[in-house]
Amino acid sequence: MAMMKNREPTMYMKNLNKITKAIIMLGLLSTASLPACAQDMSNGADNFYQSDSVAMQRVTFKNQYNMEVVGNLFIPKNLDKKMTHPAIVVGHPMGAVKEQSANLYATKMAEQGFISLSLDLSFWGESEGQPRNAVSPDIYAEDFSAAVDYLGTNKLIDRTRIGVLGICGSGSFVISAAKIDPRMKAIATVSMYNMGAVNRHGLNHSQTVEQRKKLIAAAAKQRDVEFGGGEIEYTSGTVHQLDKDTHPIQREFYDFYRTPRGEYTPASSSPQLTTHPTLTSNIKFMNFYPFNDIDTISPRPMLFITGDKAHSKEFSEDAYRLAGEPKELYYVKGAGHVDLYDRTALIPWDKLNEFFSKNL
Repeated sequence: MAMMKNREPTMYMKNLNKITKAIIMLGLLSTASLPACAQDMSNGADNFYQSDSVAMQRVTFKNQYNMEVVGNLFIPKNLDKKMTHPAIVVGHPMGAVKEQSANLYATKMAEQGFISLSLDLSFWGESEGQPRNAVSPDIYAEDFSAAVDYLGTNKLIDRTRIGVLGICGSGSFVISAAKIDPRMKAIATVSMYNMGAVNRHGLNHSQTVEQRKKLIAAAAKQRDVEFGGGEIEYTSGTVHQLDKDTHPIQREFYDFYRTPRGEYTPASSSPQLTTHPTLTSNIKFMNFYPFNDIDTISPRPMLFITGDKAHSKEFSEDAYRLAGEPKELYYVKGAGHVDLYDRTALIPWDKLNEFFSKNL
């Protein structure tokens, strides 16, 4: 097969986005720059929070596909090193990297006594995988199991007391992983997106089957282009500029991903490509059904946290309805979807601490 060249989002992607208006409102991230005054830093927005009581170190490990996964390990400085302790794996929103939301959650959980590991999913951030920004739900789920493999080798960690926490799209990936990995003893999600359902149906089932078929046909056509040596196309993600017609949900993501509030571009990407998955791989979400057999996770406990104003709350509600006991659906009053990425005054740290302390 001829080598493919990367290309930034083009008019083709913009035209495709017009077809898929409903599906574009995904929980993806991004990183462009805007004056700091444009960002909404209310309610304690603090994505890049660091703690004097927590030590962080970069770590690497292999998943079962022999791909290197990169993470940040957060360890409380006052940890008793004569004992073993519980640990939590934290996954970033879909299209993001560990520096966006995941590091914040891992730091905060470490402040409460948990050894925490944030990771870059394969194809994103510092983790391996080509082409960059590719979608592979199976490999994403495997990355969480590989993180459990890694944590189990740490002499400070009790391998029987490891939990997982998925933010946005990673909420569906940790559920997918937990269904086949009983070592994950407690599963929590925050602002979860069911990445399969939102690609098939759009938010609130706003996308028709006919629109879905147009997406599938466009991806299939692009496969022919790329197999013949054509340039890679990208889709969805967060817009790079606002205008009077920009949808409110896109404005919500823009405020985090395209302003200094949450803007971060890893060395493996560019401001133009962050948050945008490849068009031909994004279609794989159509075959992703993380909530099928979610009840088999029981009796391991599950906690679903969502804002009561979140455009994505339907996914947490669906998961809660289908999950077995014990389970809890927790609404954060006044919070939208992206609010729970980094607004430390809204994120229910006490609820997360209570859940993991009780179940790990």
